[in-house]
Amino acid sequence: MLNMEELIAAILPLDQEAMAAASAHLDQLTKPPGSLGKLEAIARQLAGIAGQVLPESGRKAVIVMAGDHGVCEEGVSAFPAEVTPQMVLNFLNGGAAVNVLARHAGAEVVCVDIGVNADLQQHPGLVSRKVRKGTGNIARGPAMTLAEAEQAVAAGVELVDELAAQGVRLLATGEMGIGNTTPSAALLCALTGLAPAQAVGRGTGIDETGWLRKIAVVQQALEVNAPDADKLLETLAQVGGLEIAGLVGVILGAARNRCLVVIDGFISSAAALVASRIAPLCVPYMLASHLSQEQGHARLLEAIGLSPMLHMDMRLGEGTGAVLAFSLVEAAGKIMREMATFASAGVSQA
Repeated sequence: MLNMEELIAAILPLDQEAMAAASAHLDQLTKPPGSLGKLEAIARQLAGIAGQVLPESGRKAVIVMAGDHGVCEEGVSAFPAEVTPQMVLNFLNGGAAVNVLARHAGAEVVCVDIGVNADLQQHPGLVSRKVRKGTGNIARGPAMTLAEAEQAVAAGVELVDELAAQGVRLLATGEMGIGNTTPSAALLCALTGLAPAQAVGRGTGIDETGWLRKIAVVQQALEVNAPDADKLLETLAQVGGLEIAGLVGVILGAARNRCLVVIDGFISSAAALVASRIAPLCVPYMLASHLSQEQGHARLLEAIGLSPMLHMDMRLGEGTGAVLAFSLVEAAGKIMREMATFASAGVSQA
């Protein structure tokens, strides 16, 4: 059973002494101070998370949470809901974009069935944490019960506990769920007051008519459920999704286990916004990988207080942008561990 108060209390601030020592080390490296920009900021963040100036890299994993959405009944996606279980099989067979990029980054893909609307066959690579078979249609009522939302969050936290115990220190958020940009937009509106026309994007590539319909669906979901921004788990249950709730748990669990969590695109950032409101101290454990083409993503990142590293015009999800950013995180660590100092290289300082 999820004890949110205990979870929040277990998330500690970054180690300021380690960060100060990392800054001092960076200033002794053979370069002008601050000249490596965001790489130096990442290096300081890594030191603060690990509590040491030169933390070891550890294992890397992208957690791909999969769930279906009842709101697909409203025609909000260019793809049918049947694609969700089909793509889960693609993940397990190693054929999706996130699998390719994870192999490139030397990371493992952890595929989780948290709410797929199908009976998936057992597979050694599938983590089964199914809460229910898909959510309810948020345009007609709540996505799930409060207890189900809590169960999904707890599943994410517990999964990170397990991975951290196995030596995973760097995490990425990924997801799969046809229709999931709709609840993500609804969460953005519910928690920031942004109008649906500013939050709703094209998702899988819907046309103008489909986009206008999607805006109306999000507006209807907000009116039907009347979410209260001060009641975060209730709002998540009303207009969120199971994979989004699972990712909320992943982000909170990463912070509790002092792991860096690289946030992917629009859906992952919706989960990150919820997590940041539940436990503000988890934000320093996050890193925004890229700016999605999905309308509203910049507003989500702004609301969390994150700045994206990459601008690649991506909008796939799955964790692709986050895994692509793993190399930048590792580069920051290698700068700290491998670059010569002025003294060791015999180079004159300014």
